[in-house]
Amino acid sequence: MEKAPVKRRPLKESPRMHIPPYAHDTIRAALPGIPTSRQVGALDCCVCDEPFGEDLAAIPLGPTPTSGLFGCRPCLTRLVRQARRARDTSLTRKAEQVRAEQAAWLPVRERHLARLDRVRQAAEAVAELARGTETKARQIAWLLVSLESAFNWIPDAPEPPASVDDGESELREEAFRLDLSLIAAREAVAERLAYHLINEAQPDEPEMCEEFECPEDCSGRHDSSHIDCGPDSIFEDLAEHGVAVEKPEPEPLSPRLAALLGKKSETEEKRAPLPDIEEQAPVVLAHFGIETDDLDVLTSAAAVGLVADAWRDGPLDEIHRADDGPTDGEVFAQSVDLYRRARAALVAAQHEGPEALLAFTAVASDLDLPWAGGSRFTLRATAQPVEEFVQHVENRTWFTMEVMREQGWRAGLLHRATSAAIKAATCFGMPGWPGAVTAAMERLATLDRSGAPKALADLAAVETGLLDAPDQLGIDALDWICDKALLG
Repeated sequence: MEKAPVKRRPLKESPRMHIPPYAHDTIRAALPGIPTSRQVGALDCCVCDEPFGEDLAAIPLGPTPTSGLFGCRPCLTRLVRQARRARDTSLTRKAEQVRAEQAAWLPVRERHLARLDRVRQAAEAVAELARGTETKARQIAWLLVSLESAFNWIPDAPEPPASVDDGESELREEAFRLDLSLIAAREAVAERLAYHLINEAQPDEPEMCEEFECPEDCSGRHDSSHIDCGPDSIFEDLAEHGVAVEKPEPEPLSPRLAALLGKKSETEEKRAPLPDIEEQAPVVLAHFGIETDDLDVLTSAAAVGLVADAWRDGPLDEIHRADDGPTDGEVFAQSVDLYRRARAALVAAQHEGPEALLAFTAVASDLDLPWAGGSRFTLRATAQPVEEFVQHVENRTWFTMEVMREQGWRAGLLHRATSAAIKAATCFGMPGWPGAVTAAMERLATLDRSGAPKALADLAAVETGLLDAPDQLGIDALDWICDKALLG
């Protein structure tokens, strides 16, 4: 006779109980290896084997709320409490272990650092003695031997326990400082001993004493520590010992020496990028009211020109026209911010060299940088190709750097200022900007501003903002101004 199957108790809405992750293993260990049919049928608790009923609800343990094994709340609460105690005990023991490891590590580290520091101080002292003249050469040589011995006896750096974060960084830094001090000591000793051998080996030459104005007790042997054999003698000397090393290419003549010899320097022979810029640019700039003798005005105009040529004109036009491209206000705000960066880079280039303009290039071609004025637009967000845009910015900035290298800092300013005078005579940063703002404010005062952004309510504040920092007005205000074509 077949045994009737055990019926599963219906579980329409099984009660829930939060079981923390740290208790999973403890509960899993308490589950039976082979559950009974009543346990599988959600009739008995799989832990205490007590039947479920109104007083003892079945809490699902998975894999789903209606299948698998079930436990009662008292059993599960007891197991969670047990797991919590085990976890807390483990954490306490681990903390004690970490403290013990750190306490043991600190004196080991300090001893090793102290040894490195002492040998480093000894190396610095040897270098100092070698550079002087009071200590004899033979004593200097023995000092170096002793120093090398002390260095060789330094044990390997101890390994910190895993609980110590970055425990080796200070050891590596101190070891690196020691290496530098040893290099300096070896160089000083080598130089002292080399010239000592040369001076000891050369014959007495008392006839040279009068020329050298030697003291009366001079031995006739003269110091050779300032011998200069020239840049190529070492290669010829090595060749005599059978060692062939190719000589480096000769350095170009300096402009002064080239002039004395009647030769053109490499820079003079190379054609200047803009040979007539110094003569032609001042005429053009004067026509637009820009005084080239005023470096402040000239630098500002050059910054406007650099932004216009390298950033605004060219591939950005296509990005601007795209559906996902920046608005007119966003382009306006970003150009103002880049003007400030271009001006700062041009000022720095006067003393630091043309490479200072790379700071402008880095920002102007940054694909992930949100634009100014509170805009969220980034070049990477557009679907348009940006490789050509980045290359355009780099090429135009490079040309300005090249003009500065070949013809001087002022020539680079004249070149970009001329471009600004022709393309952007009334842009922010140009002498014509205040006049453009005055005209825009007169037109703005006559317009209906009921639907305009709040930033345009106070006309005096708007005028101050346009004159000093248009990008601070915000994108909405600049879009509205551009839409009304107030600034031309």
